[in-house]
Amino acid sequence: MVHGNITSVLVGALALLLLPVSTWAQASDTAYCVELGELVLRYGGSPGAGGETRPNFAAIEAIENCSKGNTAAGIKVLEQILRSNGFTLPRRTAPA
Repeated sequence: MVHGNITSVLVGALALLLLPVSTWAQASDTAYCVELGELVLRYGGSPGAGGETRPNFAAIEAIENCSKGNTAAGIKVLEQILRSNGFTLPRRTAPA
């Protein structure tokens, strides 16, 4: 019976330890996605009538994915847009 209690406690402790890492990773992904979105908006669009840059629909959808929490999909498209325009991607912060 003691063995079962120890296992339960260890599993619970592990879950609590992983929660902050998961939350931090999500925040890190969101920050990276926002950074990529800003770069794409600034440099990755087509020229507009007044000299401003207009993003394409894929970029807009990717930025919306980032804002809705679907960072994996958003990051993939934004990275592809930046690479195709000859940009080196910014450094991505890794979990400590």
